[in-house]
Amino acid sequence: MTAVRKSRTSGAVVAAALGLTLLTGCGSSDAAAVPDGWGTLDTRSVSVGYPEDKGYKEQSAADRNKNNAAVALKKEGGLRTGMVSVQLDFATGIDDASEAASAAGAGIGLGATRKGTTDVRLAGEESAREARRIDYEFTSSGKEQTPASGTRMTGVVVAGVDSKDVPFAIRINAVKGSLSAQDLDAFVGSITVK
Repeated sequence: MTAVRKSRTSGAVVAAALGLTLLTGCGSSDAAAVPDGWGTLDTRSVSVGYPEDKGYKEQSAADRNKNNAAVALKKEGGLRTGMVSVQLDFATGIDDASEAASAAGAGIGLGATRKGTTDVRLAGEESAREARRIDYEFTSSGKEQTPASGTRMTGVVVAGVDSKDVPFAIRINAVKGSLSAQDLDAFVGSITVK
């Protein structure tokens, strides 16, 4: 009879531990699907896919701007015609996706045309899945190896706060028409927040 009691007690302990794990969300994070032919930029707060099959290549830490945690660039004829970038901890006093989007949106720049702002739910840690997507267009300045002045560009920024309350902003910019609406949706769908 003692052996039966120990077995039941052990089973109850295991069941309780499993139930607590499910309730607290530990182990419940799901990774986003990255399309075939795409690469992944991985940082301490988020990971995101980029269209490697369209010529984007990850930039080394030594080559990228110090404000970016990760970057993938597309270069054509020596010009930067596309970029995916991840910025972390880019503003202070940010507590939620709305505040992160406001701060990230301020960095879009003068002369940009906002096309829409939507709430999105990302893959990853349950406590950090809420984010905002801002779609916009702008005109290239032609400076710093960007396309000729006047070239129309498409952009998307996704902003939020990770599970450790670190704000993030993930951007994709490209010459207008070089990425389809499906590509831009796949970019957003490829984000996993940690």
